Amino acid sequence: MSTTFKNVLSESIVQAFLFDMAALGFIVLMPAASHLTGIPFYFFEPMRIMLALALIFSNRYNSYAVAIALPLFSFLVSGHPVPLKMMIIMAELFMNVWLFIVLYKKTNKAFVSMFSAIAFSKIFCYLMYWIIFSWAFVIEESQPVFMLSQVAITLVLSVVVSFAATKYNFRSVEN
Repeated sequence: MSTTFKNVLSESIVQAFLFDMAALGFIVLMPAASHLTGIPFYFFEPMRIMLALALIFSNRYNSYAVAIALPLFSFLVSGHPVPLKMMIIMAELFMNVWLFIVLYKKTNKAFVSMFSAIAFSKIFCYLMYWIIFSWAFVIEESQPVFMLSQVAITLVLSVVVSFAATKYNFRSVEN
């Protein structure tokens, strides 16, 4: 039994490590891809996409780690986002994970849980932008095209997570 536990634990650690490396690579490539193509890939919220994938294919501890590591790594590699904004994004993504797990445990409805978690964490993020920066900053950050892309990404990620909930056992919500 001890050997089985060690095998499952080491498999989980290896899987989380491989996922984390892929997520970091994905985040590192986004600015270069945007620059080369002229497409603003940040409109598609690559960090939130990787966070949703972490919730599906990883465990909750790794999902929290991804929420903290991606903005930090992005800052260390590219200098963006600036430190204060980076901390707000970390808090937003961390809140997204926490809210999803809490809501999913209570409702067992992945779509509603993910949609609500993203919406509330986004509201928190923009509220923090307003408090720390200014209303003008919030207006600048919430261009109509960007807001539409966020709604679309929220819907798509909620559908993907809902579909995954029927196919996979969410290790991210286990105790």
